[in-house]
Amino acid sequence: MSKKTRKIFYGDVPVGGDSPITVQSMTNTDTRNVDKTVKQILSLEEAGCDIIRVAVPDFEAAKALKEIKSSISIPLIADIHFDYKLALESVKNGVDGLRINPGNIGSRDRVREVVNACKENNVPIRIGVNSGSINKTQLDKFGGVTVDSMVESALEHIRILEDMNYQDMIISLKASDIRLTVDSYKKISSLVDYPLHIGITEAGTEWSGTIKSSIGIGSLLLMGIGDTIRVSLTGNPLEEVRVGKQILRSLGLLKDKIEIISCPTCGRTQIDLIKLTKEVEQRLEKIYKPIKVAIMGCAVNGPGEAREADLGIAGGKGSGLIFRKGKILRKVKEDKLVDELIEEIEKYEI
Repeated sequence: MSKKTRKIFYGDVPVGGDSPITVQSMTNTDTRNVDKTVKQILSLEEAGCDIIRVAVPDFEAAKALKEIKSSISIPLIADIHFDYKLALESVKNGVDGLRINPGNIGSRDRVREVVNACKENNVPIRIGVNSGSINKTQLDKFGGVTVDSMVESALEHIRILEDMNYQDMIISLKASDIRLTVDSYKKISSLVDYPLHIGITEAGTEWSGTIKSSIGIGSLLLMGIGDTIRVSLTGNPLEEVRVGKQILRSLGLLKDKIEIISCPTCGRTQIDLIKLTKEVEQRLEKIYKPIKVAIMGCAVNGPGEAREADLGIAGGKGSGLIFRKGKILRKVKEDKLVDELIEEIEKYEI
């Protein structure tokens, strides 16, 4: 059972409440290079990115946001550290959200300026607490980076904004340690009803980071915690979006594409199942139907699994049976299996 959080909007994209879980990413281009940044964002949009964040290190980057915003379709979030003037300039240039920590951008008067600008322009603020950004007071009080120091740090920032009658917030508490991250989100979820942006920070490369992110994000989503996700990988942001989308599909939270189930192969397999499955996966990449397709290697599990799927293959010796809803359609030679399966998928009516 998912926890019901309050709903906020990045532009016209809702986060929280009963909204679908969104997938975010962050560009790794120089924001001042508008053409390069827009090109990357458009490729991320095509991959299914719902919300994009860009770094804003200086005023040149902040001023570039207006042109970037006018060239893309998804909400644009400005990532700000320490300088409240960059936050004001970003709002002025039309961003749909800010990522700042109110306690790190100066005096209360400066924070109030940012809050007022956000109120006037319906711009939400994400409070982003990382294990590396906890202040010394909290570290000393709670004995280092702990669940309590993470959560108290977030609550401290939340109170600053609430005291200014501002509640258009999203919260994140990310660490590179999975248990610390999961336990921190569990605790903050029990204390506030703001939408939660979840992820494992500094997760690593595309291989190891995908595993860490899938465990951490997946664990939270299974508990009903999390309203928007970002997979943080040292690599191409496109992979972050692909992994994020696949995490949602794997949990049944996104039903936009064909789900392929396939067996791991064993000594009973008498067709080239690995090649077959890879080819099917590749050819189904651009087909958007919420159906299940089984690619099974032998007669032990094949017919049963294929029966549960909408369509499927159960392999034999140099051939395979094509199933639809558990019924055998025909026996097909191995070299024709993929073509005939794709044909069945294309004409399958939901």
